[in-house]
Amino acid sequence: MRAKRLSLVLLCAFMAFAAAPAVRQALAEDAAKPADPGLSDVLTDLLHGVEGENGTSGPDKRVPFGREEVQLSFAPLVKQTAPAVVNVYASQTAKVTSPFEGDPFFEEFFGRAQPRAQSSLGSGVLVDPSGVVVTNFHVIKDADEVKVATADGREFTSKVMLKDETLDLAVLKIESDKPFPVIAIGDSDALEVGDLVLAIGNPFGVGQTTTSGIVSALARSHIGVSDSGYFIQTDAAINPGNSGGALINMGGQLVGINTAIYSRSGGSIGIGFAIPANMVRAFADAAKAGLDFFERPYIGAEFEAVTPQIAESLAMEKPTGALVSSVEATGPAGKAGLKPGDVVLQINGKPVESIEALDYRMATLSIGTKANFAILTKGQQAAMDIALERAPEGAKAAEVTLHGRSPFSGAKVAELSPRLAQKLGLRTDLKGVTVIDINRDSPAADFGFLPGDIVREVNGTTIDTAATLAQVAQQDTRWWRFTVERGGQILRQVLRY
Repeated sequence: MRAKRLSLVLLCAFMAFAAAPAVRQALAEDAAKPADPGLSDVLTDLLHGVEGENGTSGPDKRVPFGREEVQLSFAPLVKQTAPAVVNVYASQTAKVTSPFEGDPFFEEFFGRAQPRAQSSLGSGVLVDPSGVVVTNFHVIKDADEVKVATADGREFTSKVMLKDETLDLAVLKIESDKPFPVIAIGDSDALEVGDLVLAIGNPFGVGQTTTSGIVSALARSHIGVSDSGYFIQTDAAINPGNSGGALINMGGQLVGINTAIYSRSGGSIGIGFAIPANMVRAFADAAKAGLDFFERPYIGAEFEAVTPQIAESLAMEKPTGALVSSVEATGPAGKAGLKPGDVVLQINGKPVESIEALDYRMATLSIGTKANFAILTKGQQAAMDIALERAPEGAKAAEVTLHGRSPFSGAKVAELSPRLAQKLGLRTDLKGVTVIDINRDSPAADFGFLPGDIVREVNGTTIDTAATLAQVAQQDTRWWRFTVERGGQILRQVLRY
């Protein structure tokens, strides 16, 4: 009898798959009258899921019904978004040096070293029908020419509208007499761990490729690809060449720009990182506004991380937020009442878990508006509105290009202002004379000077103005002793040149 009942159950299960609508109708009609509890319960369990051992019901966990559900696919989403993902080709002419350069004898027999072309490959995303493309800075870094190939096979020469190494973002512009397909930029703050995403790009130069995965983590920092410390982590396969490609949510919106992977072999192991779309939107808007660098809102305050020791001294349950280290009295934060020692916990209701999160939140806000800061001050929670202003230009000092026989020859320098410091990715409270540009084929480049270096002292002379440095750099001497501040570190050098 038990064997016959089991056979009947299996037969009914098969019929349920073959004629799902009919079975559903039969069950609906059967629900109003008493019936054999065994058979009806079995079919109901098959159709609607069985209650698990932990007592949770599974109406959303069931076997698929009908061909449509069995054949669920990402294909419509890919067809919608893939045309807006492009390939980016950057080329650069590299100088090749020879140990015999300048020697007439060897140059006559072996010739001069010829410049060598170098190229890099990446991806990009069209975010505006006029031809605005977002990609990674490292894809086009130092490139002499950048070309963009669209998914339909067309190729365009592009111009760089805006780039920022600290964010690892760049915006390109291509021209056509017809509008380009685009991907709408979504709200990356709405992402949750576990959300499905697609990564579209050109890995290893094999052609446009789509991979799927989930959001593995949010607000990842210290991954070493840029100064930005707020990344989306995903297990969607991302490989070399995917940089600058699109991370798409299930609504067909851009939620991130694929940027980096963690890998020991060079291939994907399921740990990829993307720049959040909210940052991408702010950066693209700055490019379309014609800005020459990405301006962040200025409030006249500097911050540092909240360590476990600091958290304990402030009676905080855990180290979170951003500690105010200095405040300019006449700046927006000073006028609002922010003080050194306060801890910023939220901005506009969004949590600030770390100093990296604070930088991210601030960068996505608009200059000319106000932001609500939730802070911890003297053990009490408080809130204040702080105006978001453009960083002050300061006394517009002339930019000076250094010449003469010195290690600084070929460097362009200027006196720091909050706006210039922001442009160079420095703390806005720093003062002094900084390098703002380097001639690639100059002694300054050969000696390793970088934009953002602050020259503090040269041959015993304190450098407080660009004119002072220009005068000292003209000294007739073979020995040079100087002090440079770089990234908060003091570097002292003595050399013969």
